[in-house]
Amino acid sequence: MTDKKGDDGNKLSLNRPGKLELKKTVEAGQVKQSFSHGRSKSVAVEVRKKRTFVQGTSGRMSEVRGGAQTAKEAAEQAFKQDRPAVQNDAHLTDDELAKRAQVLQNAKKAEEEQKKQMEADAEARAKREAADAKRRAEEKAAEERKAKADAERKAAEESAEKKRIEAEARKAAEAAELAQTRAEKDSARRPEPAKKDEKPAAAKPVKKKEEKKPEAAKRGTDRRRGKGKLSIDNFDGEQRQRSLASVKRARQKQKQQQGGGKQDQSKQVREVILPDHITVQELANRMAERAAAVVKALMTMGTMVTINQTIDADTAQVVVEEFGHTVKRVSDADVEVDLTGPEDNESQQTPRAPIVTVMGHVDHGKTSLLDALRETDVVDKEAGGITQHIGAYQVTMASGAKISFVDTPGHEAFTAMRARGAELTDIVILVVAADDGVMPQTIEAIRHAKAADVPIIVAINKIDKPGADPTRVRTELLQHEIQVESMGGEVMDVEVSAKQRLNLESLEETILLQAEILELKANPNRAAEGVVVEAKQERGRGNIATVMVQRGTLKIGDIFVVGTEWGRVRALVNDHGHHVKSSGPATPVEVLGLQGTPSAGDQLVVVESEAKAREVSEYRTNKSKAAKAAASGRGTLEELFSQIAAGVVKELPVLIKGDVQGSIEALSGTFDKLGRDDVKVKVLHGAVGAINESDITLARASNALIIGFNVRANPQAREMAKRDGVDIRYYSIIYDAADDVKRMMSGLLDPVYQEKFIGYAEIRETFNISRVGTIAGCMVTEGVVKRGAKVRLLRDNVVVHEGALGQLKRFKDDVKEVKSGFECGMSFENYNDLKVGDMIECFEMEQIEQEI
Repeated sequence: MTDKKGDDGNKLSLNRPGKLELKKTVEAGQVKQSFSHGRSKSVAVEVRKKRTFVQGTSGRMSEVRGGAQTAKEAAEQAFKQDRPAVQNDAHLTDDELAKRAQVLQNAKKAEEEQKKQMEADAEARAKREAADAKRRAEEKAAEERKAKADAERKAAEESAEKKRIEAEARKAAEAAELAQTRAEKDSARRPEPAKKDEKPAAAKPVKKKEEKKPEAAKRGTDRRRGKGKLSIDNFDGEQRQRSLASVKRARQKQKQQQGGGKQDQSKQVREVILPDHITVQELANRMAERAAAVVKALMTMGTMVTINQTIDADTAQVVVEEFGHTVKRVSDADVEVDLTGPEDNESQQTPRAPIVTVMGHVDHGKTSLLDALRETDVVDKEAGGITQHIGAYQVTMASGAKISFVDTPGHEAFTAMRARGAELTDIVILVVAADDGVMPQTIEAIRHAKAADVPIIVAINKIDKPGADPTRVRTELLQHEIQVESMGGEVMDVEVSAKQRLNLESLEETILLQAEILELKANPNRAAEGVVVEAKQERGRGNIATVMVQRGTLKIGDIFVVGTEWGRVRALVNDHGHHVKSSGPATPVEVLGLQGTPSAGDQLVVVESEAKAREVSEYRTNKSKAAKAAASGRGTLEELFSQIAAGVVKELPVLIKGDVQGSIEALSGTFDKLGRDDVKVKVLHGAVGAINESDITLARASNALIIGFNVRANPQAREMAKRDGVDIRYYSIIYDAADDVKRMMSGLLDPVYQEKFIGYAEIRETFNISRVGTIAGCMVTEGVVKRGAKVRLLRDNVVVHEGALGQLKRFKDDVKEVKSGFECGMSFENYNDLKVGDMIECFEMEQIEQEI
């Protein structure tokens, strides 16, 4: 079943029965390959035929036989094959004939374009080949020039090396001749008798003729670059020659030896600044010496250190002098030298207002007296009706004179605050109530005033009250070396009534009179200095310090240092709440612009630059940390562990947050007084401001109590405290805080047990029972006997045994207790030596609660 119509090349056929296939387009053959040494090999190859098809004029595709035919020839052949059919087809139109002619024209045009492209490719190929040939020629010429230059340089180096070696050999020969000549002259001066066995001395000059010059020259000719390198080409066991690097080092050393006398080898001496402590590396840098040399010098001195370790100034000075430098010693404390400036001349000072401090016992009317002078009411603003903050005010009298007052609390917890007020003040007004007389805090105020060496004015207050006796007050003051003028002394006294406003003018006149006697003066035209009366932190205003200016004028924009803090004056507010641009001597003012909250009593000093302020603040901070670390030490670590193991050290950790710094110090001082040898309060942290999240975190980690004095916790801190179980307690009166802390400290104390007698029993019979022991038949003679109580066995009123009661029975029943007048049976725990007539004392241990 084969279809033989049409072109056989384009038809599918069944060549064999039942198999449909295409004609093969691949022919197989064999190729013989020849190799070296006479070997050959036959390889089977396949030749793939290329079949080309073109479209004839009739639209049918016909295969082109022969691979050398072009597309045009194939088209013409197909047209010629189809031409008879076209001529026979009379029905073809002119358009069809035109299309067939266009096909032939397009084929011819394609052939021409192909020919042009082949010519262009051949021309480009020729240009590339010419450029490659030119480049290869240039590279070859460059390589030849380089090889020539290398050969010339190599020859020059060999010639120079040969000349140098010959010169060295010539110098060696001349030196040998000179040495030989000197030896001959010496031998001629000191002739020695020749021995029989020795040869004549004339034979010695023969050695001079044995020159090594030819051998040196021979080595010079062979010493070429790369000659001594070990490689495959020269691996013949020859000895390796000197390298170029060795020759270069020798030349450099020779040049240094030749030019050494011309250079100035003197060492540069430096001035080395030495602080109190310095590291070895920093010391080496300041001396411009190698750190290894400094470490070596220290080890020679017996100090084994590394470059990162710190040495003291004395050791560093020895090292610096060892290296030949000069030393300039400085100290970290030098930053505070001349910080306050020079003293003022008498001509520069002008009169200033007196600074008066009001002192006295609590509730003796200090603040009420100041209110009467200022015509203000400060008492109602204080919690509990007592003053808990130091306040500074300036009062202008009717005469125009000004007096600056410092009001101090009278409670004993504020002793340190009163001490600061006494150091600041010029005059002390000692307020004593006419009905109470001299009280403990009054005595403390007198001591502070005497320690400050300031004059005292006694204000006997509350003279309007029934039972007031000013004479008694004057008499009691005599016991403390305060003698008023009315009793022949020098201390002025005034009887006043703050409530009825009696004799206030006399008090003012007395203050001004005392100020005139003191001749108080200050220089306002200089950098300001003052003392912090109080410090606090307010929201929206930041850290605020109430400062009493002592000398100079404090202005807005001044940079100052106060204690461990520093700042720039951002605003000044006087005691009436008005903003001012400057504050002169003896004027209280609130200062805004501090970087932190200072402590009451710190000295404020204006400095010239911010860098100076930062340096002083950093030094004081480090000094304060070191002092706190030294104060908190409790001996060695072993001692601390032993105290903890023995239960000796018991502390109540506390965090204090207050509205002002003075309150924090007062609370800390009160808690310190509450401490005992076995229990004490440990203040972990004290700061001004509201209780925040950091305080809660610290309290949780330390299991501490947080005390807020006139401050509250923010919402986030309250939530954290509630979640973590941190106890926060708020107070506005110091007594309440002290009482609560006292109760907490009592809970930390070890329980104390006291013996309580409950009864006596007499042994009248004893019974020995197996597996039980000795049983005593007793009669309770006094009190009661209880099961589980402690007992003592008395024999002739001497304690024989002390232990616990094992069993207590009445007849055959176990009972809890047996009262006086009844019989019972008793047995002791782990004790059987019971005899008739012994007495049994029964007692209990009762716990007693301790109090601070």
